[in-house]
Amino acid sequence: MNQKHLRYIRQNRKKIGISIVILISLIALGIFILYATQSNYSLIPLNKIVYVTGDGSGNFNCDGSDDQVEINQALAYVAENRQYSTVHLKGPNIYDISDSILIGSKTVLEGDSTAVIKLKDEAGWQSGKPLITQMDSAGIRRVTIRGFEINGDHDHNQDKKKGEGYYNMISFLNARDIQVHDMYLHDGHGDGLKVEKGSNIQFYNNKVYKLGHDGLYAIECQNIEAWDNTITCRTNSGLRIWNSNHIKFHDNVIDSFFDWSAGGPGILIEKSTGIVNDVEIYNNTIHNTYGPGIWLIGYGESYPRKEARNVHIHHNTFYDTGTNPGIDWVGGIVTSGFYDTLIENNVFDGIYHAAIINMYPSVSTGTSDTVDLSPQGTGYTTIIRNNIIVNTQKRTKDPDGTGYAVINYLPETHTFVLDNNCLYNNVGGNYKNANSTTDIYVAPLFTDLGSHDYHLKSNSPCVAAGNPS
Repeated sequence: MNQKHLRYIRQNRKKIGISIVILISLIALGIFILYATQSNYSLIPLNKIVYVTGDGSGNFNCDGSDDQVEINQALAYVAENRQYSTVHLKGPNIYDISDSILIGSKTVLEGDSTAVIKLKDEAGWQSGKPLITQMDSAGIRRVTIRGFEINGDHDHNQDKKKGEGYYNMISFLNARDIQVHDMYLHDGHGDGLKVEKGSNIQFYNNKVYKLGHDGLYAIECQNIEAWDNTITCRTNSGLRIWNSNHIKFHDNVIDSFFDWSAGGPGILIEKSTGIVNDVEIYNNTIHNTYGPGIWLIGYGESYPRKEARNVHIHHNTFYDTGTNPGIDWVGGIVTSGFYDTLIENNVFDGIYHAAIINMYPSVSTGTSDTVDLSPQGTGYTTIIRNNIIVNTQKRTKDPDGTGYAVINYLPETHTFVLDNNCLYNNVGGNYKNANSTTDIYVAPLFTDLGSHDYHLKSNSPCVAAGNPS
């Protein structure tokens, strides 16, 4: 710095100081404006989380009535201010809602495990109005919902029928990159998570109990994965896809609550007009379901083989499935209309009707429709290999001719290929309209059958007895 510059600074020291003070003041004012009240919103701190509480300590505070108002204000704030990403519901608190909660794209809605969103008593909503849905009807993307409880308040809204679109808990249309995890969803009239025309949907580590329809229902979606969920069905399925593809359902535990309205399968794979040719179902435990453990159904107008094929069902455990006394399509796996299905390395114990069955109901199981569920075409093949099937029981409805390991009611159009299975103590016998030259018929020697520990003892005749491939 030369003498000329030093002389200038000494002569203008006062002006420079004033300028610095003004600059600092402007910066401080900007920070204050960001921090201070904006519009009608509460004071928002400079971080990515907006807090909703019921005790007055949050950025938005609910009073136990019409609590969706404040929650929606918080979600709207996050949608409008992209430096924020998350709305957090503090617990312990019950957030009573009388209208839908609306969430925007690129948003996390999370909460403490003691935070509960509850539908109000006698809500009176029309069909198709969910508890949580999207702000923009055109679509939604990059949304996570996690950590809290949703109480569908079924018992105080019994003027509405289950399974007819009332009070779905979370529902999205034209959605992608959706995660729902670590939630407790219970006592509802409809679905836990319903996504239509979506992609990249993940549903995991949730507890789902006594809903009025499906735990997860994906319609015309791509890339769906559900894992580590514990689901007790009341009316329909635990996990269901319809005309959806690239599916992985694994490591879930699914059973049914014994209610007069129960009847659906643990897992339902349904194809009518879409392409369903990449489905993998593995490592699940499915037990005590009212309907079949898995129902695989393709139907409608004739479709190319490539549109319904390559379902892979493996390393699952089924026991005591198919208890419903009012329907005949119960069992372990009930299937029709799919080509080249591979069922391998599963254990079936105490299944009602049969472990694996080719059949379809004559009409749909809805309350008022009469859709023909028979598949069109021929040549449907199911490969059954390396499975253990024991203790199959007769079904309750029309029990005569049931209790086999496998039954093919559709021999003119559907074929079983049985290879290296172990079949034992099935009350009706081993095969009905099927046969095998490689199956074995001995006790498999489980570690503890009474406790449903289906690991094999070291001296089991099933060890190393499977297909060499």
